[in-house]
Amino acid sequence: MKPAASSSPASRFRLVVYLFLTALLYFSLTRVFLAAWSSKDTGAGLDDYLQIMLRGWTYDMVFYAYLSLLPAFYLLFAPEKWWRSRWNALFVHVMVFLSIYGLGFIAVAEALFWEEFSVRFNFIAVDYLVYRREVTDNISESYPLPLLLGGILLISILVYAFLRPFVRKALQAREPLPRRAVMFSIWALIAASGFLFLDQDLRQFSGNSYHNELAGNGPYQFFAAFRNNELDYQQFYATIDNEQASKLLKQEVKEGNSHFSRQGLFQIRRHIDNPGQEQRLNIILITVESLSARYLGVFGHRKHYTPNLDKLSRESMFFTNFYATGTRTTRGLEAITLSIPPTPGRSIVKRLGHESNMWSLGNVLKEKGYDVRFLYGGRGYFDNMSAFFSGNGYQVIDQSSISDEEMTFTNAWGMSDEDLYRQAIKSADASWAAGKPFLQQIMTTSNHRPYTYPDNRVDIPSGSGRGGAVKYTDWAIGNFLTRARKKPWFKDTLFVIVADHCASSAGKVDLPVKKYHIPLFIYAPEHIRPVKIDKLSSQIDLAPTILGLLNMDYESAFFGRNILTTPKAKERALIGNYQKLGLYEPGRLSILAPKKEIILQEHPESDNPKVTVLDTPDQFSKRNISYYQGASYIYKHGLNAWKAAGNPESEKSK
Repeated sequence: MKPAASSSPASRFRLVVYLFLTALLYFSLTRVFLAAWSSKDTGAGLDDYLQIMLRGWTYDMVFYAYLSLLPAFYLLFAPEKWWRSRWNALFVHVMVFLSIYGLGFIAVAEALFWEEFSVRFNFIAVDYLVYRREVTDNISESYPLPLLLGGILLISILVYAFLRPFVRKALQAREPLPRRAVMFSIWALIAASGFLFLDQDLRQFSGNSYHNELAGNGPYQFFAAFRNNELDYQQFYATIDNEQASKLLKQEVKEGNSHFSRQGLFQIRRHIDNPGQEQRLNIILITVESLSARYLGVFGHRKHYTPNLDKLSRESMFFTNFYATGTRTTRGLEAITLSIPPTPGRSIVKRLGHESNMWSLGNVLKEKGYDVRFLYGGRGYFDNMSAFFSGNGYQVIDQSSISDEEMTFTNAWGMSDEDLYRQAIKSADASWAAGKPFLQQIMTTSNHRPYTYPDNRVDIPSGSGRGGAVKYTDWAIGNFLTRARKKPWFKDTLFVIVADHCASSAGKVDLPVKKYHIPLFIYAPEHIRPVKIDKLSSQIDLAPTILGLLNMDYESAFFGRNILTTPKAKERALIGNYQKLGLYEPGRLSILAPKKEIILQEHPESDNPKVTVLDTPDQFSKRNISYYQGASYIYKHGLNAWKAAGNPESEKSK
């Protein structure tokens, strides 16, 4: 009878520890690298860095505990004979190497994501997984992938070579099942504790948002974003009595030429009586990708990227104090089309099954006999644009509906702006020939990484950066207007040019207002005299302003107001991101955050506003709450459904 094999002091679970220390090193170096990259914005002292690292290590440990649960199960239940076999050794060595390579890949991906958005992974990264074709094409066209992947491979080989002796020692371990169960239980307890007790609050320790981002863990934030893509307002945000919120909201949206046509809780449906003779002018509404106000010469940029738009600012109704409501294309389209505040979580554009039959600019104009079309330079399935616009009164024209012969240049995101404008002219010609006024709502793509465009258009080579893309964007707009002036419909067309959002929205504080500042032009030389409008407003105000300029009477469920008739005392802008919801007035900004937090920024236009967390809402914050509590209620109960605001469900909500 053979004596029982004695257990070895080594443990299989040393593998988990070795890889955890390796992951901690990768995550820490990533954190240090990102902090150095943004050192001008972080302004961190020694105490700040200590806080960042300690809090960050907590997220690192919990994320790794989650990630290693499945391997830990394997370590627990693999039979002793199999564990010491050659095949298991090969399997373990391969998995260790792949884990090391994965850590390197994550580190590089985080750096690229930080370069683009100045934040750790969030819901944007989640969205990028959904639209892999556009994103992978964009990455391959923007970065030297062979060099990056090869560099990751080389570093992974070196790290693996260092760890290989430790892995071999763990493979030689003789460890009885009871001891393995104890080791597994310790690791499972760490994961369970993280699940029960760790949330986003731990990293929200500073008034500088860069500090808070650095204290996170990119992969942890990525998976947390799955849970936070849609947030229930009542559960996560500060509220007031519904009756009070409804009353405040009605005061906010009411204008001198409007009267409410429905009674009841959050019933903001009203009739707008615009004075004068209705003008059924055509409308070409161009939403330009990532056109921050700071890139325009008229706002002080010195590199002369926008000669055509600078000239247009002197020939049009030019709005100098206009703001994007959000930080993504879908937020801009949502606000411009639906005139609704940026409710928390996903944009309405992307809420599958709940994005149609809403009170939209397209539906209002379609009822008045307009041809209503949405033209997009890319593929309309991206960000659910086709479903959203076709469900709200628009005919969709996108890359998939245009022959290859009609597109002279394409990149990861779609056709060039000049090709898109060529389609817009073709569509406008068709409406004109049919004797119908038209709304062309256009979404461009060229001013987006990889920043490529046709050659010989501007004096900056294609693909060399944002500056060249902005200059090409400007050139394409100028070229489009030159061609449009030759058309018979030009003199009776309102050209509206606005950005979807800024190129970058990150800053030291929550909702840095300067990072939401965008240009707005309304150009119709036969009908509108050049003038600068400095009233504070945001994208939700665009649809009511356009309809007001055309003297149109209409039923409205919009949250916005006509900028031109808004009294100075009621100027405001609504801005937000997927979690923070803001109401901005000159000199102050109210922010609603999850965990029912209310934040007040004083002098938010400055680089270092004074930030106060309020225990209870003041009157300004209550106005802010009324917008977002009301928007959530109205959307949830279908009160802004097109021609359905008086349905039985709406009556129940009174």
